[in-house]
Parts: sequence; C-alpha cells; structure tokens
Amino acid sequence: MDNNKVMIVGTGNVGASIAFALLNQRTAVNEIILTDIIAKDAEGEAMDLRDALAVAPSYVKISNGTYKDAKDCDVVVITAGAAQKPGETRMELLKKNVNILKGMVEQIMASGFNGIFLVVTNPMDVLTYYTMKFSGLPAERVIGSGTVLDSARLRQRIANYLNINAKSVNAYQIGEHGDTELTLWSLADAGGQKVAEMLSLDVRDGISDFVRDEAYEIIEKKGATYYGIATCVVAILNCILNDEMRIMPVSSYDDFSGVSFGFPSVVGREGVIRRLDLKISEKEGLALQKSINTLKKAINSVKI
Repeated sequence: MDNNKVMIVGTGNVGASIAFALLNQRTAVNEIILTDIIAKDAEGEAMDLRDALAVAPSYVKISNGTYKDAKDCDVVVITAGAAQKPGETRMELLKKNVNILKGMVEQIMASGFNGIFLVVTNPMDVLTYYTMKFSGLPAERVIGSGTVLDSARLRQRIANYLNINAKSVNAYQIGEHGDTELTLWSLADAGGQKVAEMLSLDVRDGISDFVRDEAYEIIEKKGATYYGIATCVVAILNCILNDEMRIMPVSSYDDFSGVSFGFPSVVGREGVIRRLDLKISEKEGLALQKSINTLKKAINSVKI
C-alpha cells in the first residue's frame, strides 16, 4: 500500500504516547489517525498533537477518525482495552480484552483493511494470537510488540553493570511478555564477549528478576507504563515501513507450538519475514516451554 499511514486504536496513555513519540522523531510515517471508543478523547489528542507540528522535527498529518478509515492504512496499532491495575497480572486482563478485541478487529477488517496489525494491548501475546484468528490475515502480518520492551530493559540493565552504552549490548528476553518470560543468557554478548563470562550468576539472576518485574514497580509508582513501550512501538513501525529487516523479539505465531510469543525475528515491510532458529541452552529451552504452556492455557481458557 505504501501510504505510510498508521491508525492508532485507543488514545489512552499508551496510544497517545506512541503518537507523541512518532511526532518527535523523524520516521517513515506520513499520516496518523487516532480512534477511540470515546471519540472526543481521540479528537482532543489529535488537536493537541497538531499544535506541535509547527516546531516538530518532521511533518505528519494527524487526525481523528473511525474504524472505516483503516481501509488504506499500512499498519493498525491496537492499544485499546482495559488497563492493568496495580497488583493485577496481565493474564487477569485476558477475558475483558479478548471480547473488546473481537469487536474492534471485525470492524477494522470490514473497512477493507489489508495491512499489518501491531498489537500492544495486554495480555499482548494472547491478543496477538486472537487478532490473527479474528482477522483471518496471514500470520506474518499480525505482530505483537512482544518482548521488545523487555529486551530494551534487559540491555539497559546489563549496560549499567558493564558501564557501556546499551546499544552495544545484544541480549533478548523471550517468551510471554509477562511473568514467565526468560533471558537468553547463553547468547547475550557485548562487543562479541559473552555477558555470562563478565557477570556472575547472582548478578544475572538479579537482572532477569528486575526486567521481569519492573513493569509492576512502575505501575505501583505511577499507575501505568507508556513511555518505554511507545518508543519501542515506534522502532517496530520504522522497521516495518522502512523495510529495515532488523532482528527484533516481536510476538508472532509459531507453527510448532501453536501460540504467539516473543522471539527474535526478521521484521520488514511484509511483517515477520522469518523467526530465527536459535541454538539455546537446555535450561532455556525448558523455561521457554513453560512460558509456551502458560500461553496455551490462557488461549484455551477463553470461550468465545
């Protein structure tokens, strides 16, 4: 389609932060359409964002609209849904959000949409799976934000310990974006040197625990997380629209396990070009299977 037009569904903290992050970077996006169940909220956000255009680094057309406007969008970003409350796990959100999702996806597909879905709403992996089911689109064109944010947290934490820039760290969280996610320590490196050889097991375990649990801490302190995920979503959008073929741990459908989960994948204009075939340790393989089983149980718990 190549309009480089993006619809953001849901203008709460996350959706609005994604639009704000897009406006404040030079990106491939030419047009943003905001839509929300509370139409005046989307309209207000669009007005507020347009006020920045005269001084923003790039020009982007910004408007509010309805699901019908998805027809010629390249990517629809789904952030709408019930928010995660303090002390609430992502899985507890599940039943509420699958029902909300079904209605949204059906209306978006009815518009004639034929682009890529990028799912951010939690529990994100399960909703990515159901977006694929509800939309009927090929699996490679239904992507979840996966463990991109978790991996960004991981790289930053490792970088702090090694006193280097996080961009020089190659490390991934994989699996569920949630309580069963795991760190691929066997493959983590900085400048070609294995992180496992530079940091003790205790330090690595502490880093993994921090990365897994930080969202809960942020929610407890300020009510929600949105700046980190917004910036990660912009990186994924750039990757798609620029056909960057970057490796990112997005969530997509895995034929072998029958669920969607975060795993390093090549991402480009067609969505997920391929999921990598990584040689991970036996311990990591068992932990990943546990994560997959958790997601399977969640998917099977939903009665539609």
